[in-house]
Amino acid sequence: MDSNLNISVSPHILCATTTKRIMLDVVIALLPAVIAGTLLFGLRALLVVALCVAVCLLTEFLFNVVIKAKQTIGDLSAVVTGVLLGLNLPANIPLWQAAIGSIFAILVVKCIFGGIGKNLFNPAIAARVFMLIAFGAMATPAFPMLDTISTATPLVVLKEGGFAPPLVDLFLGIRGGAIGETCVLALIIGGVYLLIRRVITWHIPVAFIATTFILTFVLVDFDIYTALSSIMSGGLFIGAIFMATDYTTSPSSDLGKLVFGIFAGLMTVLIRFWGVYPEGVSFAILLANILDPYIEVWTKRRLFGGYKK
Repeated sequence: MDSNLNISVSPHILCATTTKRIMLDVVIALLPAVIAGTLLFGLRALLVVALCVAVCLLTEFLFNVVIKAKQTIGDLSAVVTGVLLGLNLPANIPLWQAAIGSIFAILVVKCIFGGIGKNLFNPAIAARVFMLIAFGAMATPAFPMLDTISTATPLVVLKEGGFAPPLVDLFLGIRGGAIGETCVLALIIGGVYLLIRRVITWHIPVAFIATTFILTFVLVDFDIYTALSSIMSGGLFIGAIFMATDYTTSPSSDLGKLVFGIFAGLMTVLIRFWGVYPEGVSFAILLANILDPYIEVWTKRRLFGGYKK
């Protein structure tokens, strides 16, 4: 008697999506930010990004050689880490610092913990925080070639009670800062691409950015100009779209993603207003990564027919 029941081990749902395909989509989505950063800060910006990518690839390759493991650089995850880290650094950073940050991201944050899918923190974010503490990497940010006067970054100006540049300039990236964080337009284009490709969902970016905006709006006495300037002045958009959405270090459920984004937005505002650093996005994402396992448990779906004890 023939049976229509086929028994097999997981996975039971197969599709053409692979890690390499997802990482390639992320790289494509980051290209507008790379192009914008190069146009704004010059070829030095492209050199920093390229160096980070090269060092990340070399570090992962050598690590696999040393431990005699299968080479994994072909999955493009090291490329994504290198591009993200490069975009989070100023164009005028010493190249040796960018190289050390890249080694830290791959060797310490990723490979030692078992490689892709096993890291506790987003490698690019962890490396950025490490460099900020160790070298003060963001203490002297680069300024666009279109800007003839080097002044403090908009977030520093806002923290000191001053006025940020026009919103149009902030949206297009004509301000001081890291290579890939300044042009909001380029980051939104990349985010839309990832949404269309279904690489990410809207939950974390929208919750992250909306929470930061609403809390800032309340704390600045409902001044919408200052609130809009605040969310476009730092690394909020690149962090919310490209790093907070990392599969390994963020929740899998929609509710969990919303909680994750709200928590990261809350931490960003707390650090910006009452912390030592004017920017809080990197630290906020790092704290959210730590809380991620708990958010995953608190918001996990109940099995069909199951019950709570």
